[in-house]
Amino acid sequence: MAATARDLSNAPSVITLRGVNKWFGQFHVLSDINLDVKEGEKIVVCGPSGSGKSTLIRCINRLEEHQAGDLVVHGVPLTNDVKNIEMIRREVGMVFQSFNLFPHLTILDNLTLAPIWVKKMPKKEAEEIAMSLLTRVRIPEQALKYPGQLSGGQQQRVAIARALANDPPVLIADEPTGNLDSKTANAVFQLFEGLVANGKTVVMVTHDSDLAKRVDRAVIVADGAIVNEYVAKALSTLSIDQLALVTRQLESRTYTPGAPIISQGETADQFYIITKGQVEVLLHQPNGPAIPVTTMSPGQYFGEIGLLRGGARTATVRAAGEANVEVVALDHDEFNSLIADSETTKLAIDRVANQRFLENSAVREREVAHA
Repeated sequence: MAATARDLSNAPSVITLRGVNKWFGQFHVLSDINLDVKEGEKIVVCGPSGSGKSTLIRCINRLEEHQAGDLVVHGVPLTNDVKNIEMIRREVGMVFQSFNLFPHLTILDNLTLAPIWVKKMPKKEAEEIAMSLLTRVRIPEQALKYPGQLSGGQQQRVAIARALANDPPVLIADEPTGNLDSKTANAVFQLFEGLVANGKTVVMVTHDSDLAKRVDRAVIVADGAIVNEYVAKALSTLSIDQLALVTRQLESRTYTPGAPIISQGETADQFYIITKGQVEVLLHQPNGPAIPVTTMSPGQYFGEIGLLRGGARTATVRAAGEANVEVVALDHDEFNSLIADSETTKLAIDRVANQRFLENSAVREREVAHA
């Protein structure tokens, strides 16, 4: 669910959330959110309706107040301190799905209203800045028109220009293409891509799975929590709604180094996805030592062969390395429901299972030939 990866590992974090929680009355909309957004990163936040994704990004700009946890933007903690809130809002530009333009004002007046009345900027200077921003979003010729005279895509470009007025390093967009046709949505998304290429950091909420594939990272929110990125990687053929459902069914487990997770010959009853550490796959031969086949890392899965073929485990998988290994498990019935609901996922897992079965068979044949 991501574009060609860029190495941002050494880039500083511009947004950090640790244990962030948000309630609306008794409704727990965000649960222990941990997230880092790197400088220059382009990410999307996606998930089913009501999952908490829009609330998450509104908390970052203090349009919603979080009740627990730490939220830091460019080193500034987001607390009830008014100065901090004002500082963060200068650092973060916001783009809304509904554009939020004043219909009775021209495009130029929409862009100059806040600079003139809030920042006390001279009108001429504010208009010069506004025109440069309209040029940047490629619609300077629309300056004297009213919002109702513009297309949806053009109005969204105006909304982006307004969000750029303070030249914020971070731009947050809440469903900025939700009201646009696919062609116009693509053009607006290209505009965001251009902003990232020029050094901005963009965090965008979207339902569009195609757009979600064109970013550095997709953060999936389900039931107010962030879906583990390695689960999303392992089951990348699932829709966002399907992934959210599966996430609710997963059981987390931890294994110490060397501990078996599944053992050859036992009944196959669960499907596993690695979320931390590495595992080693071993084949056991009668009257012989175990044969190491391969190691697997976070984002890979195992246990599918026995489930698909309805038999016993064909290999042993144990925790490798010197640190604990973390996996999530899906039981037999839930695994069957998963592949029944997604033909593409069934085909993908089938393909991997067949390849692994052939590889294991080849390893056994080589061992017999050398015995």
